[in-house]
Amino acid sequence: MEKLIFHRDKITDLDAFKALCPFGAIEEKEDGSLEPNAACKMCKICVKKGPFQAAEIQEVHSERPHVDKSLWNGITVYVDHVEGKIHPVTYELIGKAKELASVINQPVCALFLGEGITKEAEELRHYGVDEIYVYDQPELKEFRIEPFTGAFEDYINFRKPGTILVGATTVGRQLAPRVAARMHTGLTADCTILKMNENTDLVQIRPAFGGNIMAQILTPDNRPQMATVRYKVMNAPTRSDVKTGEIFSRKASEDKLQSGIEVLEITEKPKETFIEACDVLVAAGRGVKKPEDLAMIEELAELLGGQMACSRPMAESGWVEAKRQVGLSGRTVRPKLIITCGISGAVQFAAGMNNSDTIVAINKDPKAPIFKIAHYALIGDLYDIVPKLIEEIKSRGENTKDEEEAV
Repeated sequence: MEKLIFHRDKITDLDAFKALCPFGAIEEKEDGSLEPNAACKMCKICVKKGPFQAAEIQEVHSERPHVDKSLWNGITVYVDHVEGKIHPVTYELIGKAKELASVINQPVCALFLGEGITKEAEELRHYGVDEIYVYDQPELKEFRIEPFTGAFEDYINFRKPGTILVGATTVGRQLAPRVAARMHTGLTADCTILKMNENTDLVQIRPAFGGNIMAQILTPDNRPQMATVRYKVMNAPTRSDVKTGEIFSRKASEDKLQSGIEVLEITEKPKETFIEACDVLVAAGRGVKKPEDLAMIEELAELLGGQMACSRPMAESGWVEAKRQVGLSGRTVRPKLIITCGISGAVQFAAGMNNSDTIVAINKDPKAPIFKIAHYALIGDLYDIVPKLIEEIKSRGENTKDEEEAV
């Protein structure tokens, strides 16, 4: 690490020296000494153009913290749930945890926080978890950040897991950073790829700079290592009829479960199917010329038994609800079929849907990036192709209906 040092005794014209900095970052203290302030960009103009040795760059070597990795063992998956109903992302993370654990020959654990959840914890034994830790306490009935963080901290101090995986859900996005801060460790959000080194260091890979690069992040000097992962990114294991693993009940002390928040009432939202859960999606992009034309996209989706989705420009323009946006800044989807209409296929969008079983791309630009990941390419104007698809599906439906009536 570099540090900028000023030598006041080498400076004869203070005003001229301070004027060298284009950012006004040379600050004079009460004792007459000079220091760079927060505006300093380390451009080194003061070093190059100032009086000889008036400013110099020094290397500062900070001692890295040391952690005994042998004391931290196992990969823990936080069980995300609503009133005991386990979120599917939990099973996806268990599948990934088993894969990572096989590299270092360590157990897979699950952490379940709530009230009246002991029975539901049995379901986790069908997915190959080695150890299940259940905190079944009244203070954990509703999600409140302080009690959940306190119970999580109690578990970490007791079990000392080397790695913790959390689903990037509404709860997970709040809980994981609070726990990471409490344990003075690192957290990588929205990972798309996870790998395990033989020395137990977790390689956390996620898109960065708008998806233009894939950043590889490690936490070599701290434990536990923490990462959040979006739903529909990893593969869930197949449920087995055989139960494995063991359930351990624990209690967090009352002082760890204190909260200044009281939940007065919970109002359930109307049930709806989000695009992450759909088997078929038809996605609209910038190629759609006006809002009224989205009707044909929605009609195609309905005929196929799916939902309409969109790319970022459609959501930002207000033409489509933000909850239908696919991509890094939207939602990650993995349908059996996705049809993209007028979407170029920028990396931000592709990262949110490139694991779909079948990708059909409609675009009039034969060089559009979307065709690099599409299984089927329909090169042409969506205003010509989509109506023909609708007509073809309707005609097939009518023919099937006629055949059934004839029988």
